[in-house]
Amino acid sequence: MKKNIILYKTIPVDQFERLQQHFNVTAFDNITPENADTFRQALAGADGIIGASYPITANDLTLAPNLKAASTISVGIDQFDIDAMNARKIALMHTPNVLTETTADTIFTLVLCSARRIIEMAEMVKNGQWTKSIGESDYGSNVNGKTIGILGMGRIGYAVAKRAHAGFGMSVLYYNNHQHLDAENLLNARRCDLDTLLAESDFVCVVLPLLPSTEKLIGKNELAKMKSSAFLINGSRGKIIDETALIDALENQVIRGAGLDVFEVEPLPADSKLLKLPNVVALPHIGSATHETRYAMVKCAVDNLIAALNGDLSQNCVNPEVIK
Repeated sequence: MKKNIILYKTIPVDQFERLQQHFNVTAFDNITPENADTFRQALAGADGIIGASYPITANDLTLAPNLKAASTISVGIDQFDIDAMNARKIALMHTPNVLTETTADTIFTLVLCSARRIIEMAEMVKNGQWTKSIGESDYGSNVNGKTIGILGMGRIGYAVAKRAHAGFGMSVLYYNNHQHLDAENLLNARRCDLDTLLAESDFVCVVLPLLPSTEKLIGKNELAKMKSSAFLINGSRGKIIDETALIDALENQVIRGAGLDVFEVEPLPADSKLLKLPNVVALPHIGSATHETRYAMVKCAVDNLIAALNGDLSQNCVNPEVIK
């Protein structure tokens, strides 16, 4: 007999058909206020769930007595109440490998666009304001040969470090719970404490998961420790940075600029002060948003759910130690 699953994200047809081959599928395009109650009612008979961009709370889990596995179409797992899942011995699967290089590309794009004022200069040309050779007021900053500080030397952090070292001759500092020998031996990276990284880096790149220990890790005090010529780059989770403190730092030239793909509230409200600052590059959370990568993420998540509901947690399981 087929197990019952809930799909709560639109996915490519071929991957939807794969799910149908293995399971009885109840599908939602996305969870909205209009269909949230229907979704919660469907949880009563679900053995598995798969989707993204919707918080699965402890209360939701109480409505799903048969739930054995959840598969998120993302590497981040902050949308799930991990403690509640562990208590229920529900496997949580994610997609940690397939988006590494694409997300690193996006983060380094933010480095380049922020330093060279690419968006600002492109808009000047499009608006017909390029009427003479640019002067000093329009100059950007070099990237080549500068120092990049990476908060979080995981897969994506290491991919960013490779680009910085090999492509732009940058010195690499990193702040991480654990030593990364490949980064040190192959990229001449130096592990240091947070204060040292902030003080010495020309570009501070946040590539950390959102955890209680990382929420608002970068606030007023941390921004004040950065160089006034430095740029803050965030390609992980918006809540790691105190957005109010960042706006204040940008308005008062405490730092030179910021490149942001993520925000405390998403989508970013149209009245956000960040959108009024010329020294901010703001993207709509496009870290992994290419056709190839998003398809690979869906396929990986489908593979994960099929494997998990067949008892195989050998790949991409966040909490295998609690499933006994």
